[in-house]
Amino acid sequence: MSKLTKNQKSVAEKVEAGKTYTLKEAAELVKEITTTKFDASLDIDVRLGVDPRKANQMVRGVVSLPNGTGKTVRVLALCTPDQEAAAKEAGADYVGLDEYIDKIKGGWLDIDVIITMPSCMGKVGPLGRFLGPRGLMPNPKSGTVTMDVAKAVKEVKQGKIDFKVDKAGIIHSSIGKVSMTTEQIYGNAKEFINTIIRLKPAAAKGTYLKSIFISSTMSKGIKIDPKSVE
Repeated sequence: MSKLTKNQKSVAEKVEAGKTYTLKEAAELVKEITTTKFDASLDIDVRLGVDPRKANQMVRGVVSLPNGTGKTVRVLALCTPDQEAAAKEAGADYVGLDEYIDKIKGGWLDIDVIITMPSCMGKVGPLGRFLGPRGLMPNPKSGTVTMDVAKAVKEVKQGKIDFKVDKAGIIHSSIGKVSMTTEQIYGNAKEFINTIIRLKPAAAKGTYLKSIFISSTMSKGIKIDPKSVE
């Protein structure tokens, strides 16, 4: 068995095996156990008591993180000319329509979020085979297909993210960076979890929040007591 490094020993001493922590404790602890030299991302995993195979138990939504995501989000606004100026002013990194559709068809995908209008979906729809596998396809449910492109751009830039439960009943998302303060991490995590709670399907029976873990890139997961959030 290989020996633990100094950092690994330090982490092992701080995170007790089998112990659950309050959300506030976890927000503080995740900063202490992160030893990466870069600004690591903060991830949260929430296992739900739902059956995602059933349409009436699908959990999907959007949340505006009060303290942002901690990273620069590259936004492409595919819109009509009358919306371009407002989209640029709102912070869109790229604005246009036909020229960017051609670029995407040519393999350009140097973006994180695409926002478009209902009237443009006829042109955007065929891009599904390029955008779908990468999670970039605009969707009305996530607020990325809208009449108010500028508002959507501004919200995304300020920390709006979308999430969806996977086939295993788990919602996984990045909610910030380790460089954030403990209070900022706590605020983002609490808002994210509370949003999931508000989206509880009426058809879901038994325990809804089965487990919650928070971790940073390459760090050990910290188990959170769901009751410390509700």
